[in-house]
Amino acid sequence: MSQAAARLVVADAQGHFLDHPTLEMLVWDGESLRTPLREELIQLPKGSDLFVLPGRRPLGLDPETNEISAAAEGPDGEELFAVSAFVAPAYVRLYHPAYETNPGAPDLSLYAYGAVGWLNGRLYTAAVRVDSDQRQDPYRFDIDLIRKRVVARRLAKPANQTIRHLEHCALVYHCRAAQNFFLDRWEAPLPAASTCNAACLGCISDQPDDNVTAAHTRMKIPARADDLIEVAVDHLERVDNAVVSFGQGCEGEPLVQGPVLEATIRGIRARTSRGIINLNSNASLPKVVARLADAGLDAIRISINSARSPYYERYYRPTGYTLEDVERSAVEMSSRGRYVALNYFVFPGVSDTPAEIDALCGFIDRGGVNMVQLRNLNIDPELYLRELGDGAVDSPIGVVPFIHQLRARFPRIRFGYFNPPRTRYGRPGPLPGAKLAPLYAAG
Repeated sequence: MSQAAARLVVADAQGHFLDHPTLEMLVWDGESLRTPLREELIQLPKGSDLFVLPGRRPLGLDPETNEISAAAEGPDGEELFAVSAFVAPAYVRLYHPAYETNPGAPDLSLYAYGAVGWLNGRLYTAAVRVDSDQRQDPYRFDIDLIRKRVVARRLAKPANQTIRHLEHCALVYHCRAAQNFFLDRWEAPLPAASTCNAACLGCISDQPDDNVTAAHTRMKIPARADDLIEVAVDHLERVDNAVVSFGQGCEGEPLVQGPVLEATIRGIRARTSRGIINLNSNASLPKVVARLADAGLDAIRISINSARSPYYERYYRPTGYTLEDVERSAVEMSSRGRYVALNYFVFPGVSDTPAEIDALCGFIDRGGVNMVQLRNLNIDPELYLRELGDGAVDSPIGVVPFIHQLRARFPRIRFGYFNPPRTRYGRPGPLPGAKLAPLYAAG
């Protein structure tokens, strides 16, 4: 075995993680299996998780024969399972894990599955950090302090239903945005909507499919403008460079609550001019977006999985709107001088294909996009590719080269993971994976 090669990581039936004694780590780029470059591997970041993949046999490379081999059994004949890394916030994975799915295996839960290996006595994964912001680094969250702040805020504002909701998010779901609200820092959430006009394949708050479990329960009662105003003003007045955002994982699509959002934005700006009011949205209703921008909305973060209509619709399954409406919402904001970010769900093998890159560049250009937030798409890889159908994967070039092509075509574009404060508007920032680019060019 090559000294620099990472070993395959497997799991036994008891859920113990083991490094394979002979097989080397492989990755799946969405189209084919291969060994990762040593430079593509980083130590598994703090705050990442490991998952056992049920019904999936790990695949590795036999260095003696240079052939792909399934690690089907351990030394005692026990069954072995594939293992995946779910990387911490601010990182984007470069590849999927390499495995072979057994007949009848269940669909995987809604996480982003990344390749993982064992090297020099440590766990490694193929990923790159795309945002230097530390607002969700796990060591910055003291749960005992958060509990104390929750109690204090409850006593100070006992009638506010939004604060009651955020308590649950912070203490039960460990939502970092909700926790940051109680810690008086960075970005605070403003969940507003209990319904949605899309039925996303990977929705984390509503899953009609019994085979896939939602990560948490969607809020059942839409928020009141007065409660949202109180939360927002409280945060904006307390925190320097603060951001408050509609559109959270615990809710539906906030644009369906257009009048409430408009009243909230006007109410906030009647009381404070500080900070950024942001909307995380599917951007499905451009006329509503225009009204919100005129009311004082500073920024929008538009979520898309693809800039090509067939693949967008197969994932989002929209009701009453199209990808063209989404793009028009971007134009409504950019034409008013507002900040436009894309929450672009990265999926190796789809996002980094030449056809997708061209389509995405067209969207960025026409929509006046200022920033591309690179987020891992949380979904079973095989389920996603089945739903997208033929043509979605076609000669992927790699995630890092994809990022560099975007920067080459849009030198002022900003990459990241989080909604930036006003102090970072207009700054392109660092280029993720800059050290890797010469390796791909040479290859």
